[in-house]
Amino acid sequence: MKLLFIVLHNLDFRRSFTINAYLCYSVKVDYALSASFPLHLITRMANSYPKVLSIQSHVVSGYVGNKSATFPLQVLGFEVDTINSVQFSNHTGYKVWKGQILNEHELDDLTDGLSQNGLDNYTHLLTGYVGSPSFLKRIAQLVEHMRKINPKLIYVCDPVMGDNGHMYVPQELLPIYRDTILPLADIITPNQYEVELLTGKKISSVKDAWDAIGIFHEMKINTVVLSSTELGTEQFLLGLASSIAGGKKTKLSIKIPRFSASFTGTGDLFAALLLSWMFRTENDLKLSLERTIFTLQAVLKRTLRRAAER
Repeated sequence: MKLLFIVLHNLDFRRSFTINAYLCYSVKVDYALSASFPLHLITRMANSYPKVLSIQSHVVSGYVGNKSATFPLQVLGFEVDTINSVQFSNHTGYKVWKGQILNEHELDDLTDGLSQNGLDNYTHLLTGYVGSPSFLKRIAQLVEHMRKINPKLIYVCDPVMGDNGHMYVPQELLPIYRDTILPLADIITPNQYEVELLTGKKISSVKDAWDAIGIFHEMKINTVVLSSTELGTEQFLLGLASSIAGGKKTKLSIKIPRFSASFTGTGDLFAALLLSWMFRTENDLKLSLERTIFTLQAVLKRTLRRAAER
């Protein structure tokens, strides 16, 4: 089932999202500033806004990848630049899809253009679906370049490789994620199957899951969110999250109500929302997850209602 993010326009922000009063207020302030503030002050303030480069898939019809992540990031106050690792007519769950796959040389062209114009100063990098090993290797080089410009860059990596025991990217991506990409990341959001691939550890219990998360922390990844597992119940999905900051460790178990439907794009939305809330809450993992899951649940409920009306 395709997520219908356009419905966010119709939600009552005052009731649905905790900080939307702030967001609505900030929009009004921006308009007022443009009328009364000197241009150089407006420019300085604009340059201080969070700015994310999002590299993942794009579809013409539906909401996955960048199509799923961009609008929520913008709603939460981010300036968003996107690079589409692929551009397809629709997601690959359909019997037919057509489109283009961006290669590493085309990625170089895009990032070089940004660099030569001084447009590559980002506070955040978000990556999702990547279809080729050479493209993924280029992302590692890009992270290093971006950190030379902004040493405080936050990199959120959703290592999209598969789900439910099925790998839907080339096998060659696995060692690149494990050995090259993940050590560069600040926050990762794998599902259970991806955790098992990356750690080589079968997860059959909650203890197994925590042990696997510990392996990621040994790789110097600050925040690990196991976005979904098979360890829940018929009523609830179980997620696990852990972060290490300033010598303090936070461990959280997350119960998420199940829906009797199948959705695409939820992982992409989850990663984008988590990135936003971790920034807005100054890395308060518990509060960030509460707000991320609340928003995700609201979108899924509205999507189900819209689907039933068709």
